[in-house]
Amino acid sequence: MTGVTGLILAGGRGRRMGGVDKGLQPLHGKPLAQWVLERLAPQVDEVLVNANQNMEAYAALGYRVVTDAVGGFAGPLAGLQSGLTHAKSELVVTVPCDSPLLPDDLVARLRQALEAAGADVAVARTGRQPHPVFCLCRRRLLPDLTGFLGAGGRKIDAWYTRLQVVEVPFDDEAEAFTNINTPAELAAFESSPVS
Repeated sequence: MTGVTGLILAGGRGRRMGGVDKGLQPLHGKPLAQWVLERLAPQVDEVLVNANQNMEAYAALGYRVVTDAVGGFAGPLAGLQSGLTHAKSELVVTVPCDSPLLPDDLVARLRQALEAAGADVAVARTGRQPHPVFCLCRRRLLPDLTGFLGAGGRKIDAWYTRLQVVEVPFDDEAEAFTNINTPAELAAFESSPVS
């Protein structure tokens, strides 16, 4: 796979996790973000981590850390803007820091659909549920996204409905999009193996 930058979104406040930095919470002895990195890195040419706190801890995972240009923990779109700004590739794939089971073929399938449709953005979907933080988009969208954020836009699906989007079914790997938002969910994962 060539020409893709992977962006791990770890820039949130972790409110549902009790206000702790979600990506750094340990799962079987490794930070959640490290599980995600180990699945994503083989699929891309470059990895960036978007974080707005604990930058040294994220940098210790071995990849470049980029922060939001928009202040106030503005959400995944602010992270995407940062990724598009710093990416060396023309395509950027985003994944959240709290989904340790993400598909090993995520990038290949999103890219195939993006190119086949000539789309701006490819978004993973299971059943009828799109997963907008699992998306592949073109770096040329940066000016449009910057304008959307500058006008106060924050919802990722509100941004991409204005673009040419293809949704990519992953019903065969639905469990791969499970994310860990709360201490109880983390405890449930801790009690079972991660494969």
